[in-house]
Amino acid sequence: MTPSQVSKHKGSILVIGDEPASLKQLKTILREDGYAVHSANEVKSGLQSVKPTLPDLVLVDVGMLGVDGYQLSASLKNDSITRAIPVILITSIDHSINHLRENLESAVRKRTTQLVTTNEELEKALREINVLTQVTGRKHAEEKIRQQEAELRQVLDLAPQHIVVLGPEGSRLYSNQAALNYYGLTLEQWRSYDPRRLFHPDDCERMTSGAQIKILSASSHESEARLLRKDGKYHWFLFRSNPLRDGQGRITHWYVAATDIEDRKQAEQRVQGENLALREEIVRSSMFEEIVGSSDALREVLVQVSKVAPTGSTVLILGETGTGKELIARAIHNRSNRSARAFIRVNCAAIPASLIASELFGHEKGSFTGALQRRLGRFESADGGTIFLDEIGELPAETQVALLRVLQEREFERVGGNQTVPVDVRVLAATNQDLSAAVAEGKFRQDLFYRLNVFPIRLPALRERVDDIPLLVEYLIDRYAKKGGKQIRNVSKETLDRFQTYDWPGNIRELQNVIERAVILCEGETFFVDETWLARADRKSSVPSVPLIANLVEREKEMVETALREAEGVVGGPTGAASKLGIPRQTLESKIRKLGINRHRFKTP
Repeated sequence: MTPSQVSKHKGSILVIGDEPASLKQLKTILREDGYAVHSANEVKSGLQSVKPTLPDLVLVDVGMLGVDGYQLSASLKNDSITRAIPVILITSIDHSINHLRENLESAVRKRTTQLVTTNEELEKALREINVLTQVTGRKHAEEKIRQQEAELRQVLDLAPQHIVVLGPEGSRLYSNQAALNYYGLTLEQWRSYDPRRLFHPDDCERMTSGAQIKILSASSHESEARLLRKDGKYHWFLFRSNPLRDGQGRITHWYVAATDIEDRKQAEQRVQGENLALREEIVRSSMFEEIVGSSDALREVLVQVSKVAPTGSTVLILGETGTGKELIARAIHNRSNRSARAFIRVNCAAIPASLIASELFGHEKGSFTGALQRRLGRFESADGGTIFLDEIGELPAETQVALLRVLQEREFERVGGNQTVPVDVRVLAATNQDLSAAVAEGKFRQDLFYRLNVFPIRLPALRERVDDIPLLVEYLIDRYAKKGGKQIRNVSKETLDRFQTYDWPGNIRELQNVIERAVILCEGETFFVDETWLARADRKSSVPSVPLIANLVEREKEMVETALREAEGVVGGPTGAASKLGIPRQTLESKIRKLGINRHRFKTP
């Protein structure tokens, strides 16, 4: 371009940049405004073009690869030939063109009138460069924030927990992908989905209405509930909700994290089951079926039960009233190979003598007045199982014959019938009477007694198992307290001592009644019994000729010696001293040693 051509233009500008599109656009704009424009697409060629052309102004792109605009500007200022040429650093062609034109025109005018740029103009140019740099930095920061948000959202989507963002009033804004995959919903579907359909029916009201109340209270909270999975199964989740507040303390969002705790819940249930089993095992360690106790006298009975239960032998259970004879009978049945079949209980003393045969063996239609149809008896109902004949000593003589036939032949005839009915029944009998004395008096058949007395088991009275009383008291208090909805945690020492010194003529049945009454009247957590409830009375022995008065030490030795004298020094057996006193052989032997009695001196020569 010749000097005459240059003079026709506003001024000469050299543009240096490595973006062809932006460079072309800038050259077009400048030429339309009347400037002579030269260009270079790299720093090296730009430096080579400055000295031959000596432009009025140099525009340099700051962000070029390799040598940037700042380094090129420094090179021009360090050269004495080009030092006076003003340089403007630009970051992008996309800035306001009008603003750039004003700066360029101002710079060209000043270059025309004054070749040396003043310090004030340079400072202004630097301020503009600083502003441009700040705007660019802000855009970079915004872009970086958007990138970080995208990365954070990706992290949340990969998290195994369900993460939900709610509005300040509880509106649903965001849910991560783990939660959406669990429900089988899209984000839009989830936002409009009825939350009551997501929770288990038992948890729905608590989690919907209750959560709204907690949101209104603006406090962090935790809760547990079951969520419906897309396959129709429910899982337990732990919900933790926390508010996000602004500078004024107002809630802007709620963040909710839900963690799947199904495995933990199942483990807790297993532990609870194991604890329950352990507690039951602890109870069973001092119980046999429902028989509570661990005293030596009771253990001996339970050993006998364990031995005879698997057999099919007939068992005669002896003991005072209220000692638990039926429990022993049930224990024998439950531990036998007949446990899956019926256990039929018959109280022979509760049925009129005229009806006992019909009750046991059944009757044919028309066999007696009122027999309108055939009726099966208890033995037929117990076929294959066990029949328990309580109070067997009250059985009428004519019925004893029929029972003897069942025991011997395993068959019987219904009342009014002539057809033999075979039956497979195990017979367990119980009585609180002395059947040996009844046989001697002719009230009970001797042959039936021998048939029933195959395996006799004598139950100790409660006064003979004092060590079991604390266990029985604890067991019975727990039973009746639960029944009455009460919490009883302690037993007063005076009450326990009173229980252990009382002779309990009604045995366990009496103890049950006393404890049930005391639990009903108890108003605190400590169990106690009024001493007036346990009024003492002398017990009469089952053997009239040898009265036994409990807890009278001064008479005890005399009574034992009397019994040994009548039994001629024999302790055990039907005619022994123990039988006469109505106590176990082991108990009598212990008393003989304790009292220092020589039983051999009572033996006849």
